[in-house]
Amino acid sequence: MPKTQKDNLFDLVKSLSKSEKRQFKLYVGRLGVNEDAKFMRLFQILEKQTTYNEAQILKSGTITKNQLSNIKAHLYKQLLVSLRLNPSHQNVRIHLREQLDFATILYHKGLYNQSLKILDRAKNLALQNEEKNIAYEIIELEKVIESQYITRSISNRADQLTIEARDVSQLNVIASKLSNLSLQLYGIFLKKGYVKNDEEYKIITQYFHDRMPKFDVEQLGFREKLWLNKAYLWYSFLIQDFRSCYKYSLKWTELFHSHPEMITLNPVFYLRGMQYLLEALFYIKDIGRFKETLEKLEMAVASDSFPKSENIESLIFLHLYSHKINLHFMEGKFEEGLPLVKEVLEGIDEHRDTIDEHHIMILYYKIACLYFGAGRNKMCIEYLQKIICNKSLQMREDLLCFSRILNLVAHYEAGEDYHLERLIKSTYKFLIKMEDLYQVQKEMIRFLRGLGDIYPHQLKNEFQKLYDQLKQYEDDPYERRSFLYLDILSWLESHITGKSIPEIIQGKAMAVK
Repeated sequence: MPKTQKDNLFDLVKSLSKSEKRQFKLYVGRLGVNEDAKFMRLFQILEKQTTYNEAQILKSGTITKNQLSNIKAHLYKQLLVSLRLNPSHQNVRIHLREQLDFATILYHKGLYNQSLKILDRAKNLALQNEEKNIAYEIIELEKVIESQYITRSISNRADQLTIEARDVSQLNVIASKLSNLSLQLYGIFLKKGYVKNDEEYKIITQYFHDRMPKFDVEQLGFREKLWLNKAYLWYSFLIQDFRSCYKYSLKWTELFHSHPEMITLNPVFYLRGMQYLLEALFYIKDIGRFKETLEKLEMAVASDSFPKSENIESLIFLHLYSHKINLHFMEGKFEEGLPLVKEVLEGIDEHRDTIDEHHIMILYYKIACLYFGAGRNKMCIEYLQKIICNKSLQMREDLLCFSRILNLVAHYEAGEDYHLERLIKSTYKFLIKMEDLYQVQKEMIRFLRGLGDIYPHQLKNEFQKLYDQLKQYEDDPYERRSFLYLDILSWLESHITGKSIPEIIQGKAMAVK
């Protein structure tokens, strides 16, 4: 199958809504000379294409191969300018940048007072909305103007601007260090997953404390507190302290609820905070709070006041469906969760250009677990293969490892024993290569490898032995991560008691209430 040709300009054109296309045509048509411009002809061709086809563009006869690169670049720029003017894309940040541009133009024309008035209003608006980076730029331009033009409006103007610049600069440095730390911890989590032993725990803890900046919490604003909570959250996730994950994700979301105007300005950060709060509640198995938080998230994103964009819509899809599936896991209602599969696959197709492949693979793993819990093992294997056969994807090592472990169990349950020995060997080699072979995995592989030598009447006893061996690791700070990806204990209990996996999990859920 030929590989689809990717093109940034084509993707941008295809992302435009009807109103955005209409505005663009009005924008370029404001001067009659543009009506037959080559970049407009290119836009019309791309608009009609279903996949990017450069040969078709050249065949039209309007654009030569030598011209194409420059015309594409010009069209790309014109589209962005048009989108910037679209009311649906207007926000405080764009408005502030625009005001700074206006003030700069006035300054260069020597209209200093007019420039300073715009800057003063823009600075106050920037500080109100926690846009301290642009506030610092505004103050720096004010300093430049004041150094050349004596306004005499305030006697201590120089001192005031110096103090403002210092205070904003200090907060920007703190925010930058906290955001760097948060991003670095997130990167470690994506690559390695949770810490696996005392040595890794010490390395991460030292790494975290060495990079945590010094600050007075009373001096921190919304933005700095947000990054502080994010940094602590990722540290807590890495060391598997899920109670602390709940604590800091709750602080994160409460910060937004106490500053509701920030939800409109930073909807992505709000969605992320709710996502991590739900994830923490899932790990600590608090079904009541999980349901309540999921309902709050659904109500928030359904509100007319909640911002709308392609990026936000894809994040809403990702987070809502991920946790809708998690709720079925928590309640043991796997069969009831299967209708979600169709909706998830449709959502993946709709948002494929805005969701990274790592998160698509996570959704595939959740679908596989749904099918496994419902006893549909062949469908489980089908979705696991999408992960296992993806050789080019850089994703969390622990997710790759547990996909293979679940694949072994699903093959056993599906009665496909003839594949089992080969799969066990390849899985064992993979885990050793990843340096991710721990006691739970060792015991699972040993058990599955020995199944061929066990008589049917001995099976229940062997399942009980494995259950007793694994149960001791359930609260182990490093081994327990195995149970986050795959509820092996409930699977074993189902074989021991003769009950289904859903019945076992539903019984546990009732006991927690």
